[in-house]
Amino acid sequence: MIAGDVSKALRAVATVERAKAGRWFFKTGIGEYGEGDQFLGVTVPDQRKIAKQFKDLPLTEIEKLITSSWHEERLTGIFILIDQFKRGDDAIKKAIYDFYISHTKYVNNWDLVDSSAGYIVGTWLDGQPDKMKVLTKLAKSKLLWERRIAMISTLYFIVKKESVDEALTIIEILKNDNHDLIQKAVGWMLREVGKRVDEEVLTNFLDQNAATLPRTTLRYAIEKLTPSQRRHYLGLKDV
Repeated sequence: MIAGDVSKALRAVATVERAKAGRWFFKTGIGEYGEGDQFLGVTVPDQRKIAKQFKDLPLTEIEKLITSSWHEERLTGIFILIDQFKRGDDAIKKAIYDFYISHTKYVNNWDLVDSSAGYIVGTWLDGQPDKMKVLTKLAKSKLLWERRIAMISTLYFIVKKESVDEALTIIEILKNDNHDLIQKAVGWMLREVGKRVDEEVLTNFLDQNAATLPRTTLRYAIEKLTPSQRRHYLGLKDV
């Protein structure tokens, strides 16, 4: 079982039409966040099926997928990593976490991050003494994807622990980030804090920050609030 077998399986179900759509959807043009990314044209459900077929692929072979120039090979490699992480003992989980952290430059699109950060980084860091040191370092990275990993990893704590401290700490670092993908991630986590844990925590944050938040962040954050609340906070932004 080698990475080449996974590549063949992906190509067997790829289509030109889906590849073209992928290049457009994931912004691969010059100057866009996904510039230069290549697509085979494989749906996510097909990638998940193939990942299950190769769920025991060795880490050395997964690395070949993760470092591939083809988007679907990287994502399929990530799906395999997540499955092995879930099934593994602490030693395996630690090895996969370390591998992931050392390969973040290849987790280089929002779907790759969103599919994995909470499941691997957030889960592993739960209970670790250096949890916030790791997340803070990622949040302050010059690499866009590491900043998004930091933010999305906190979804684990929001959902599984009903804890907002991790998210709010990272939000403070990233709340004025100028990249659209970070603004969306920050707004998303704020929305989840309000929806899943405590709406008052969200509204208290917005009372203090709505006027200065990027509009994209604000719109994501208030999505589940009442119409009157949304008008109120958007009005603060317009003052």
